[in-house]
Amino acid sequence: MTSKEKLATALNHQSGPIPVDLGGTAVTGMHCATVAAVRDLLGFEKKPVKIIEPFQMLGEIDDELMGALGVDVLPLWDERSMPGIRMCDYKEWVAPWGQEVLVPGGFNCTTSDEGDVYLYPQGDTSVEPSLHLPVSGCFFDAIDRQKPYDFDELRLEDNTEEFTPIDDITLSALERRANEVKKSDKGVAGSFGGAAFGDIAMVPATGMKNPKGIRGVSDWYMLLAYDPDFVRSIFDYQMEVVLENLKKIASVVGDAPDVVFTCGTDFGTQIGTFCSVETFKGLYKPYYKRVNDWIHSNTSWKTMKHSCGAVEIFIPEFIDSGFDILNPVQWTAAGMDKKTIKKKYGKDIVFWGGGIDTQKTLPFGTAKEVYDEALECCEILGENGGFVFNAIHNIQAKTPPENVVALFKAVQNFNNN
Repeated sequence: MTSKEKLATALNHQSGPIPVDLGGTAVTGMHCATVAAVRDLLGFEKKPVKIIEPFQMLGEIDDELMGALGVDVLPLWDERSMPGIRMCDYKEWVAPWGQEVLVPGGFNCTTSDEGDVYLYPQGDTSVEPSLHLPVSGCFFDAIDRQKPYDFDELRLEDNTEEFTPIDDITLSALERRANEVKKSDKGVAGSFGGAAFGDIAMVPATGMKNPKGIRGVSDWYMLLAYDPDFVRSIFDYQMEVVLENLKKIASVVGDAPDVVFTCGTDFGTQIGTFCSVETFKGLYKPYYKRVNDWIHSNTSWKTMKHSCGAVEIFIPEFIDSGFDILNPVQWTAAGMDKKTIKKKYGKDIVFWGGGIDTQKTLPFGTAKEVYDEALECCEILGENGGFVFNAIHNIQAKTPPENVVALFKAVQNFNNN
């Protein structure tokens, strides 16, 4: 069975070998430092790791590493990135922790006397930086560039200027990449951006040189309660742009993607939720449903909803919104017991993730503890299909490489038994 066939079997809730994802999306990858450490452990040639997502400093999972870890999914990504730079024309750069990596040509930064790194929107160092990497950190944080405003005098155009028609350069790059991945026997995960209604990671607009409107995290959450109609007007505008862009994207990538990462808006914390089910149904669900309906009516793609945290009460709404897949399946959060959610929802939605606890077991456990926990996750979440193996969100820096190898060895052995 090919990787593509394994993925199709899982997505159709049929029993079979569990497919594996690592690096297929921006929430199922691995930090560049850990990529290098795993490559060293496996005895691969030393080389700078290519950064495929600069905000989180995710490293490329190349063919060599995919083969060693048994990865079944290839990425088909939009070249545009959160800092507003295109992921092309790579150059060498040394990260604060001393690692040589490859970053895109537009990755223009400055370093403070203390060693902190500041990254600039669209690579323009003449404006304020939008991202900050502390000298002791491992990834960037968005810089709060919220300007003074009046809640009662908000302008729609200030919070919609980032939603623009997809350009021909991006479409051409997507078409080239789609033609490449079609030659492979692996599954394909598309990530095209634009449909993340209310995603707090996008609110600061780190790719814009001078963002206006509501751009602060706390301000955005207050806006949801203070003026939901204004939020709907933003989503209405965004929706029209999204649908037009999806039409153009579908025309160049065709059936290359098996899955598309549709939305990364989080609705859960470790112990609760960001909003009520009623708020979700009234504010978010109509937009999700419209996007999913268009995709299902016009393409063969399955749609993925990412939401961290304690979201068990939202899962029926995700399903009713038309999402085929839930990620990252954070069974460590309150009310997210993996046996319970598999029994209640496993026939109606695919679980993509949940293969290991990335907060405790993977970074701090022994290789045996990692192996045993991953096997248990395969047994529970993989029963009767509907499961794609991946960790709970990205594998972070400083994770022991032995644990990473044990993680993927567990699913390989599970599939071979």
